[in-house]
Amino acid sequence: MTLFDLTGKVAIITGSSRGIGRAIAEAFVEAGARVVISSRKQPACEAVADAINARYGEGRAIAVAASLSDKAALEALVAETRAHFGRIDVLVCNAASNPYYGPMAGITDEQFRKIFDNNVLANHWLINMLAPEMIERKDGAIIIVSSIGGLIGSDVIGAYNISKAADFQLVRNLAIEFGRHNIRVNAIAPGVIRTDFARALWEDPAAEAELRRVTPLGRIGEPEEIAGAAVFLASRAGAYVTGQAIVVDGGTTIKGGL
Repeated sequence: MTLFDLTGKVAIITGSSRGIGRAIAEAFVEAGARVVISSRKQPACEAVADAINARYGEGRAIAVAASLSDKAALEALVAETRAHFGRIDVLVCNAASNPYYGPMAGITDEQFRKIFDNNVLANHWLINMLAPEMIERKDGAIIIVSSIGGLIGSDVIGAYNISKAADFQLVRNLAIEFGRHNIRVNAIAPGVIRTDFARALWEDPAAEAELRRVTPLGRIGEPEEIAGAAVFLASRAGAYVTGQAIVVDGGTTIKGGL
């Protein structure tokens, strides 16, 4: 079990007030880490941090709200984490947005920019805010939660998929830049997971039946099944893994996508 031990580690997880991000935060705490719960709304972050502290002991989680589109807010998130915990060992860039559904011809410039600002540029900002201390320590793990959307095309969420493909390349580039400093940079590519973000894809019985049909494991994924991959990548178990995108989709992509 020591391969997956995160005792003494401090992790920031964006988008962690619910869904995949919350599951990752809880899994990290179970593995021994202390975590920063962050999303747009402070009350939602505090509710999750309070629940974690009640279950695992005081001081295991703090809540710091920050909007992805606000660079100053992200800087404050990093600063408050350092002030409270003294260090940051792991960054999980989980938060993302998708304000547009439909063909690319119909997307506005503002919507396209918002998708890239929140899903790619914010990750770039956060990583570069944390990199200096990781470089100084010669240790660190950075995880971007991307999507199998970055591996396939779509006539409904094309811009979102493009941004997720960009995250894969961000991971590959930074893995090369940071590798000599013993900093690992990886992505997780979930398939359809039972979260609010993907509710439209599984709430309708007919849609869920179709998802089960195209998934070799015959079911939709659960948030904790993404959390397991994150613990692997953040811990000593993943110490020789960098620049990779781990697909966690029940086999959907090997069957030809959605």
